[in-house]
Amino acid sequence: MTAPVIYLIAGEPSGDILGARLMAALKQATGGHVRFAGIGGDRMIVEGLDSLFPMEELTLFGLAELLPKLPNLIRRISQTAGDILARRPDAVVTIDAPDFCFRVLKKVRRADPAIKLIHYVAPTVWAWRPGRAQKIARFLDHLLVLLPFEPPYFEAVGLPATFVGHSIVEAGVEKGDGAAFRAHHGIADDIPLLCVLPGSRRSEIKVLLPDFAATLSILKERHPGLRVVVPTLGKVAAPVRAATAAWPVPTMVVEGDGEKYDAMAASTAALAASGTVALELALARLPSVIAYRIHPLTYRLYRRLIRVKYANLVNIMLDRMLVPERLQDECTPPKLADAVSVLLTDPGTRREQIEGVAQVAQWLGQGGEQTPSQRAAQAVLKVVRG
Repeated sequence: MTAPVIYLIAGEPSGDILGARLMAALKQATGGHVRFAGIGGDRMIVEGLDSLFPMEELTLFGLAELLPKLPNLIRRISQTAGDILARRPDAVVTIDAPDFCFRVLKKVRRADPAIKLIHYVAPTVWAWRPGRAQKIARFLDHLLVLLPFEPPYFEAVGLPATFVGHSIVEAGVEKGDGAAFRAHHGIADDIPLLCVLPGSRRSEIKVLLPDFAATLSILKERHPGLRVVVPTLGKVAAPVRAATAAWPVPTMVVEGDGEKYDAMAASTAALAASGTVALELALARLPSVIAYRIHPLTYRLYRRLIRVKYANLVNIMLDRMLVPERLQDECTPPKLADAVSVLLTDPGTRREQIEGVAQVAQWLGQGGEQTPSQRAAQAVLKVVRG
């Protein structure tokens, strides 16, 4: 039997991780008899993808930041759709990044309805713009969703959806060795250690790092001996190291998932950008404060559309503010410092967060017989085979 060809598109680091895990699971499920093409980052390239162009061109951030890059984005949409139509893969799997991916898929559907189109990570229709469910049902064949409550939103408009769980549970976040990390870096057990995670996009770190530096200036006075660890990614490591070199408390920057998870296990609390890392912190059972600030124009537009009360998925799933959020106008050094100080000094508040995320971990798929990526691979192959 001819090996199926799967065309994958990821547009940001979190999608690159999902894509790489899906590729590995597809190879496992087919005994290696599968071929890949598409667009992805370093992790997908390691799994065998020859990316059509650098994924970083698609890592966009907000309406105001997108506009200057729009001409190149339009060119890349046409280029990608043309590549798919030329290759005629058995299925296209797009991963998140709907602004780019859905435009590509619409072009492909109009030109060749026979190609199976699958999207991985459902649009958050439960949070804003519920009408999107019906719109994407017009061009998608199948949807892979991360959360157990999502399928009915799409099945109601005729789009088959499979709950696979969140592949973040496959990362081994909870296996970090905190004692070894502290011993290696000479940090005594009684020294408070704050894990600071400013995001994976250059635009995020540019906005948040100055606020985080000012927050640490306040915390330094309240918590003598405080140390900071900043896990980061290779592509933003240089600007992170440059920005943190002058921070007012002793700070170390570490790279790689292993170091990140060890740092989380060693830390007393975390200050993090909103995003996937908030789920990693929950799975690591590290009490956290979530911060985020975007361009005011983008924020005003989103506020009119968003239907949920929280930004952090942990809080959304629990329908309560378990993990403190300091967003936009609330994202100021004094307010961030106050929230972090509570976690550094109040064992009861720390314990409440640690216990509260257990249900979320189960909902995300932790502890299942199959990994989320294995379930996703089976769903993709089922669509391919009809």
